[in-house]
Parts: sequence; C-alpha cells; structure tokens
Amino acid sequence: MEQLQVHITIDPNLYTKNPESSELGRKIVCQSIVMIDELGFKGFTFKKLGAAIGSNESSIYRYFESKHALLVYLTSWYWSWIEYKLVFSTLNVPASAEKLSNAIEIITSKVEEDNSFSYINEVLLNRIIIAESSKAYHTKDIDKENKKGYYKTYKRVVQRISEMVLEVNPSFAFPNMLVSTVIEGAHHQRYFSKHLPSLTDAENGENTIVTFYRDLVLKTIAA
Repeated sequence: MEQLQVHITIDPNLYTKNPESSELGRKIVCQSIVMIDELGFKGFTFKKLGAAIGSNESSIYRYFESKHALLVYLTSWYWSWIEYKLVFSTLNVPASAEKLSNAIEIITSKVEEDNSFSYINEVLLNRIIIAESSKAYHTKDIDKENKKGYYKTYKRVVQRISEMVLEVNPSFAFPNMLVSTVIEGAHHQRYFSKHLPSLTDAENGENTIVTFYRDLVLKTIAA
C-alpha cells in the first residue's frame, strides 16, 4: 500500500528562510532537535550546531534569526503535528465523549516516532517540548510575539479540544483552562516519572497518565 504523504505547513513568520526548502535547512532542524535534547536549550548554540552539520554558523542565521526563533519553530511544528493527529483520530467519530476521549489520549500518551516525517524525530522533539518549550513563551517579548501569531498552533490545539469538551457539556464554564491544564500537567507528570518519581504515581511503561487525565476530564465536565 502506498504511504500517505503528509505535509505540515509552518507560518513563514517563524523563520527567515523555510528550512524545508533545502537539504541544509532540513539538516538544521533535524540536528538541532538531537542537540537540544542532548545539551539542553541553554547549552545549545548555533556554533555547535554548525560544527555538527559541517556548515558555517552564518548559514544557520539565514534560516533562523536566533536560537529562540528556532525553538519557537520547533514548538510550532510539534503542535501542528499534534493537531494533524487530533484531526485524523476524531474525523469520523460521531460520539462526542469518544471523540474527546481520543483527543485526551493524543495529548497525554507517550509519543511514538511518526515515519511520515523522515527528518523529524518526534520522540526527541516531545522531550524538548516537555523540558524546554516554556522557554519559547516565558520571555519579555511574549505579547509582541503572540500578536505576530508565534503561538497560534498551540492555541489552536487547545481550542479544538475545548470545543470537544463543550460538545459533551455545553454548560461547562472553563474548557480552555481545563484543556491547557491537562496538556501542561501531562507533560509535568512524564517529566516527573523520569526524573522525580516521588512526585507522581506514574511508572515508566504504564499508561497511568492517560488514564488519570481521561478520568479527570470526563468526571470534571460531568459534574
């Protein structure tokens, strides 16, 4: 069977030159994910990235004006991918509760690599989102960047699932707060399970986090 080709489009405001337009651009994105996961965002630099891909540091700046811009791009790519998974998993599901349950599973499950995107390692990118993505919007320029649409993919994911919440219970007053709390909370629990296990009841290899948040959401909106 022929494999379905999926293309994720990123807002042009998030880069200087589209990294998908060249082999070098794709190398920049691919290797930056590996290095940020390995070194942390603080230890990551364009100089180190250039050395790793055999290119001048200046060539990376032709694609991204700063490492912050690159992190915003990676964050946007991740949430666009999550949105694609949400649409695919809920498209032909008529029951509102089942649709919401599927969505909760998407945003709380352990991430598996998606072979539809050859140069993106979604497992490593998910670890970056969990550990580093807050640095993309915990910045003095957050309001300015928000007006430019830097974070619209994340907000769109929250909005999609919030609409599913309201399908189940149209009178529920706090859908956006609930959904964003579930997303951020699930990320914290995965981080805790790896590094601070006494802060969580989740164990590696188990589906405790998905079960907890599905139960939390469905009981909360039922009340």
